Amino acid sequence: MGSLAAASAGIIAARSLAEARGDAGHVRGGTQPNPRPRPSPSQLLWQRDELALFLHFGVNTFTDREWGDGTESPTIFNPSAFDARQWARTARAAGFKAMILTAKHHDGFCLWPTATTRHSVASSPFRGGRGDVVREFVDACAAEGLRAGVYLSPWDRNHPTYGDSAAYNDVYAAQLTELLTQYGPIHEVWHDGANGEGPNGKRQEYDWPRVWALVKRLQPDAVIFSDAGPDVRWIGNEIGSAGETNWSTVRPEIVPVPGLSGDEVMRSLQQGDRDGSVWRPGETDVSIRPGWFYHPAEDARVRSPENLEQLYFSSVGRNSKLLLNVPPTRRGLLHDADVRSLLGMRARLDARFANEVSAGAARSFTSGDSRHAVAELRFREPSMVHTVDLAEEISEGQRVAQFTLEGLDDGSWQPLHRGSTIGYRRLIAFDSRRLAGLRLRIEDAIEPPIPLRMRAFG
Repeated sequence: MGSLAAASAGIIAARSLAEARGDAGHVRGGTQPNPRPRPSPSQLLWQRDELALFLHFGVNTFTDREWGDGTESPTIFNPSAFDARQWARTARAAGFKAMILTAKHHDGFCLWPTATTRHSVASSPFRGGRGDVVREFVDACAAEGLRAGVYLSPWDRNHPTYGDSAAYNDVYAAQLTELLTQYGPIHEVWHDGANGEGPNGKRQEYDWPRVWALVKRLQPDAVIFSDAGPDVRWIGNEIGSAGETNWSTVRPEIVPVPGLSGDEVMRSLQQGDRDGSVWRPGETDVSIRPGWFYHPAEDARVRSPENLEQLYFSSVGRNSKLLLNVPPTRRGLLHDADVRSLLGMRARLDARFANEVSAGAARSFTSGDSRHAVAELRFREPSMVHTVDLAEEISEGQRVAQFTLEGLDDGSWQPLHRGSTIGYRRLIAFDSRRLAGLRLRIEDAIEPPIPLRMRAFG
């Protein structure tokens, strides 16, 4: 992974993109009463999972580097205690619903025995040269009830055809075809615009329309991630923070292909677009360690459970999905320190949401006009509240553009939070206070407001 922003200076093909996007996130047209974008079933499933584990694993794990240069010998790849089930068991215990594996990173080393290159596990000592990390990963996901995804880096510093655009695009399509036809259902296909060769290096023009069309044909239920989607967009940073304002809709002409930069591009990635014509929710990727691959020197620098809980609030709690990278060690296992933090995060979240004081509350929803409404709930009895959980019914689109949340305190309504978007989920935390009810005043909406979920925890 490294820095997407730093690795995104490549030359990108930008032709006929609409043909490759399929119907994911398209606007309801013609006779529909509300012609704004709605999520596809695959996008809905993806967002409701909330948490996915990212696994950066490969030759970099054994060279102690973040970006390999493609000259690494496959013989260094030999995890002595490899156990993808340990990854999957940990993910499930921590509440994650999916995992994404770096099937190939920028160094070009493939974690499956591909026919496109000898630079793969087939040339390594792993499982006597007969190993297939992707197979064991997918099987582990299935065994633990997780959805499987793959990251196939377009930048390849090893393959001799890289830079011969037509020839390498054939190679990349062949690798993608292997991954999408030999391993069963793939839930998410992950790309970036990485092309770090620089102005004096190889010039590779990626054929994104071909790539996206291939995925849609081979795995029609998968979502495709990249800066430009077409189904899921990068959130614009790697610090674990979605925008305070975060629309799931975007204007595709702002980011038509991966790898672009500029203020307007970054604003659209971070915040989405109120007037967006396609549904393309944001995915927030961040690593549990300073690096993306495992480095022994970082064993004492793993994020704490408290910090991971904060990341949950700044990603899932801001209408995004959290993709948390947890890199396996040279033994092929998740490190004990990482596992402890993941399970600690789950314990903290379970404790925070254990006591719903709004259960059984009296509820009302009053529409003002096409842009305003008021949702109110009165608790059975005054209760201590520290967290409010808001959610729109995103199958009907994202509507709220401005709101004020108030709490009923000693007979009067007091402001608790003023915000913009809500979307799939908006989590609001504050110092615990005694309240008798909550009121949400929708002060601006882009479609007529409809009832939404409002819960309180104390």
